Amino acid sequence: MKGRGGHWIEHWDPEDETFWRETGERTARRNLFFSVLSEHIGFSVWTMWSVLVLFMGPEYGLTPADKFLLTSVVTLVGAVVRVPYTFAVAVFGGRNWTIVSAGLLLVPTVAAFAVMEPGTSFSTFLLVGLLAGIGGGNFASSMTNINAFFPLRKKGWALGLNAGGGNIGVPVIQLAALAIIGAGGGPRVLLGVYVPLVLVAAVLAARFMDNLTSVRNDTGAAKDAARDAHTWIMSVLYIGTFGSFIGYSFAFGQVLQSQFGRSPLQAAYLTFIGPLLGSLVRPLGGRLADRYGGARITLWNFVAMAAATAVLVTASAAGSLALFVAVFVVLFVLSGLGNGSAFKMIPGIFRNKALEMGLEGEAAVAYGRRLSGASMGLIGAVGALGGVAVNLAFRQSFLSSGSGTGAFVAFLAFYAVCLAVTWAVYLRRPVVRTPDGTAGPERVKAGVGHAEV
Repeated sequence: MKGRGGHWIEHWDPEDETFWRETGERTARRNLFFSVLSEHIGFSVWTMWSVLVLFMGPEYGLTPADKFLLTSVVTLVGAVVRVPYTFAVAVFGGRNWTIVSAGLLLVPTVAAFAVMEPGTSFSTFLLVGLLAGIGGGNFASSMTNINAFFPLRKKGWALGLNAGGGNIGVPVIQLAALAIIGAGGGPRVLLGVYVPLVLVAAVLAARFMDNLTSVRNDTGAAKDAARDAHTWIMSVLYIGTFGSFIGYSFAFGQVLQSQFGRSPLQAAYLTFIGPLLGSLVRPLGGRLADRYGGARITLWNFVAMAAATAVLVTASAAGSLALFVAVFVVLFVLSGLGNGSAFKMIPGIFRNKALEMGLEGEAAVAYGRRLSGASMGLIGAVGALGGVAVNLAFRQSFLSSGSGTGAFVAFLAFYAVCLAVTWAVYLRRPVVRTPDGTAGPERVKAGVGHAEV
C-alpha cells in the first residue's frame, strides 16, 4: 500500500467498506490526530494577537480602533493564505506540507517575542501581525488533506473533529494568557511557551503522517471550483458561520474592555468560554449533518444565530454585561455548530452534482473529491474574510458611537441573508426537467434536501 520511502500511500479507496474496515480507518484516524495537533497550534498562533492586545495597556499608546485594525490585518492574512495552503497539499503531499506549515509558525512567534514591549511603533506591530496570519492557513491545508482520507459517509464527523480540534487552539491560548496574567507574567512568557510546541508538532507530523498519491488538486480543479456557483454560495454561508467564530474570537475581549470597562484579567476570565464551547461543538454540527442533512442543520442554525444576535443588540444597548456575555457565548456555540454542518455540505454538493451529470461509481467519487477539495480552500478563505469584516464593523461602530451595538445590527441583517440563501438554494425543491424535456418528479438539485448535504 505504501511506496516512495514509506510515507506515500499509493492505493487509497475509503469508499470500499472492506478496505476501510481492514486498513483505511486506522490510517485515516492516525493522520487525523496529528493533523489536528498541527492545526490546533496554527490557530493559537493565528489568534495570539487577540490575547496580546489585552496585555497592551496605555503605555503602548494604542487606541481601541488601533487594536481592532491590528486584529483585522492578522485575520486578513490568515484568510488570504488559505488559498495557496489548500493546493500545497497536492504539490507537496499532506504529510510533507504539514511539516513545513508547522515549522513556519516559528517565524511569527519569534518575531512577536522580539517586538512585544512598550515603545514599539504601531507599524511594527502591524508588520508582525501580518506574519501571524500564516497560522490561519493551516486550517485549509489540513481540511483538504483530511477530506481525502475519509469516505463520504464519515466526512461530517471527520471534518468537524478536524476543524473543531483546530479551533480549540483559540481558547487554549486565551486560557494560557489567563494563567500567565494571573501569575503576574508578561506576553513574552506566553510566546515562549509556544516555540517548543511548534517544534513538537512538526516532528510528530514527520514521524506519523502520510501522503496520498491520489490527491491531485491541480490548477484545473481550482479553476473548475472557482467557476462553480456553489463554491461562492457556500462561501457566503461560511462567512456567517466561521467568519463569525474567528471574528468574535479576536474581538470579544476588546469589546469587553472598550464597552464594559473590563481589565485585561477580567476580560481574560471571560473570553475563552465562547471559543472553547464553539470549538467543542463543531464535531456535533458535522455529526448532526451526517444524520439529518447539512442544509437543514445550517438553516435552523442561522435562525438561532439571528435570534441570539437580536438579544445581543438589546443587551449591548442596555449595557447589561451578564446578558451580553451569556448570549455572546450562545452565539459562539451556534457558530461552531454551523461550521460543522456547512463544511459537511461541500463534499455532498459536488458528489451529487457528479451524479446529476451522469457520472457513476468511482468516477462520481473522484469528481466529488477533486472539486470539494479544491473548493474548500476558496470557501475557507472567503469565510475567514468574514472575521475581517467583523473586526472592521466593530472598529467603525466604536468610532461612531462608542459601542458595538451598530455592528450587531449589521450582523443580524447578514444572518437573515444567509438563512434565505440556505433555504432558496439547498432546501427548496424545484421541478426539474428530465433529459427528454418533459416535467419530471421533484429531484434533488446539487444536493438539495439530500441527507449527505
